Amino acid sequence: MSVRPIRVFGDPVLRAVSAPIEHIDDGVRALIRDLLDTVELPGRAGVAAPQIGVGLRAFSYNIDGDIGYIINPTLVEVSGEPETVGEGCLSVPGLWHDAIRHPHAKVVGIDLDGQEIVLEGDGLLAQALQHETDHLDGRLYLERLSPEDRRVAMRQIRESDWF
Repeated sequence: MSVRPIRVFGDPVLRAVSAPIEHIDDGVRALIRDLLDTVELPGRAGVAAPQIGVGLRAFSYNIDGDIGYIINPTLVEVSGEPETVGEGCLSVPGLWHDAIRHPHAKVVGIDLDGQEIVLEGDGLLAQALQHETDHLDGRLYLERLSPEDRRVAMRQIRESDWF
């Protein structure tokens, strides 16, 4: 289909809890194609539906060349001692801060055929799974920053040319 523009900080769709996808239809298939096209661009580890303006529970990922999607994902497991990891977000362009994430994560959802998908991993995949499910719950990675880093990030946003 097409690469869709990314919504940025301040857009209300990014702060709303996404609705579950009740029926797989042509609209949902088009959404998934757009998510996959949009995540394929260089430097993108994941794109959640709200980031392209759609308040539905789906995201795409691109981790080490492994590109895929999941519908109605639920974060069912995180493990390991939470740690700070460098993180950015397409919806908060130009910022990079240390966010607190678990080193292991697991999500369960479905594919376009209604079959269960389980995505599980460590490192960047774990970080992406947590980051993208946060988007579906109306949360940005800024909420995972220390209070001091959050103050710095908010100042950077106010001073940015895109805000």
